[in-house]
Amino acid sequence: MRISRRKRWMLLGGVTGATLSAVVVGTLGIFAGSGLAAAQAKPQPTNPPTITGTAQEGQVLTGHNGTWKNDPTDFNFFWMRCDKNGSSCANIAGENGRTYTLKGVDVGNTIRFKVEAVNADGNTFAVSVPTAVVTSATSPPPPPPSRGCPAGAGPVNVNDVTPPARLILDGQQSNPGVVTGGTTDVVIRYHVSNTCGQTVQGALVYTTAVPFNQWSIPPETPTGADGWAQLTLHRLKGFPVGPHQQLIALFARARKSGESLLAGVSARRLFSVRVNLTG
Repeated sequence: MRISRRKRWMLLGGVTGATLSAVVVGTLGIFAGSGLAAAQAKPQPTNPPTITGTAQEGQVLTGHNGTWKNDPTDFNFFWMRCDKNGSSCANIAGENGRTYTLKGVDVGNTIRFKVEAVNADGNTFAVSVPTAVVTSATSPPPPPPSRGCPAGAGPVNVNDVTPPARLILDGQQSNPGVVTGGTTDVVIRYHVSNTCGQTVQGALVYTTAVPFNQWSIPPETPTGADGWAQLTLHRLKGFPVGPHQQLIALFARARKSGESLLAGVSARRLFSVRVNLTG
């Protein structure tokens, strides 16, 4: 059927100005109503799926959805067996629930949990990170983490104490017990143990009075087999710091020879000795 020139003008050229705008807007509305504008509303993961449980034959793993935006209305689940690096994965036939019991064939491999989220606009898959390599049910349990302490109840040598264990300054003795205006020397003893409760021999102990220039700083002294180190402080012209001084503050440190002063198994603590200048 031939269309006359006048009719072609009406269809193509006769629509101008506001009429043309109305036609364009109406046309876009038709496409929007058809669902094409909603194509970007399918589910999108905001946090990936996760797995809880022990990666050992016979143990049960539990999968968790993760979190999603765009309001999924349904989820489908898949368990995947992967190589020891979490690659070369394949769905495990018939395993589409939230839990999976590890089997002998899984030993030496890793497992991933895959989730399909669905809504009216489409579907999206997301996958968990792999589990640890699955071990055999007959495998011995992994050894407990090292405490850094040698076996036994002690005493122990400081060279056998390693992180995460630390030394502890857990005792102080002073002679005299109360420093007076006539005291010229103070003998201080410190006891060193470790975080496992063992007495430590050979720990280097250092101490100094605070503020300085009250008492001399003795050289570092190692602890004996009983864990005690003895250091002597000699009076200096800075003592007393005032007529009403009531104590001497002492900074003490214990460490292992060869280690950084502030690292390794070293320990630090503040102590004090009473002062009575009226006696």
